[in-house]
Amino acid sequence: MKTLRKPLVALLLAAPALSAIAAADPAAEAVRKFLHQRSLGLGGEVQIEVHPTAAQMPRCEQPRPFLPGSGQKLRGRLTVGVRCGKEDRVRYLQARVSMIGNYWVSARPIAAGTPVDENMLRRARGDLGALPRGAVLEREQILGQVTIRPLGAGTVLQEHLLRPLPLVRLRQAVTLEARGRGFRIAREGVALENGALGERVRVRLPDRSLVSAVVSGTGRAQVHF
Repeated sequence: MKTLRKPLVALLLAAPALSAIAAADPAAEAVRKFLHQRSLGLGGEVQIEVHPTAAQMPRCEQPRPFLPGSGQKLRGRLTVGVRCGKEDRVRYLQARVSMIGNYWVSARPIAAGTPVDENMLRRARGDLGALPRGAVLEREQILGQVTIRPLGAGTVLQEHLLRPLPLVRLRQAVTLEARGRGFRIAREGVALENGALGERVRVRLPDRSLVSAVVSGTGRAQVHF
């Protein structure tokens, strides 16, 4: 315990000093204001951290922040450039922009192939920029979707974990509608694969011929000419 206490005490004592350095650094304060102004259009709650440079550097007079390059998004870890003084001396600071908001996770384990209802979801809150890629933030875009694989409790709902509910299923009898200019024909067939609304499926007709059709409703598909 004695060997751990000294580094911990040193860290606690250093934290106020680091905050004071950040507050006294004109470049860090300018970057904080710059990012705050840029983040006004993001909506929601935004938290901004700016880390002052560890190296001893001359005081930055008339700091003018900018985002280097064109690929940086205003979320997560950022490198922000600052031009100092009339000579435009450039230094770089590290910052982090956190967008705090709500997202959805599984409230309990969910088996693969299960349509998701509201009782299976739990609202969580945190940094949206730290969520895995493809996280679905709107509950309405999750409800009714089918899980592709088993999900453990607390799993962030992502696009690749879900698929639309099939309206046409393999080996199901379907009504096939053929539409063209001035005519409409309906025939019965059998689906050869699952398909959600708007997806294309193969349908076998009674004469054993195959057609490709677009799912238009429960047990229905259309062919357009």
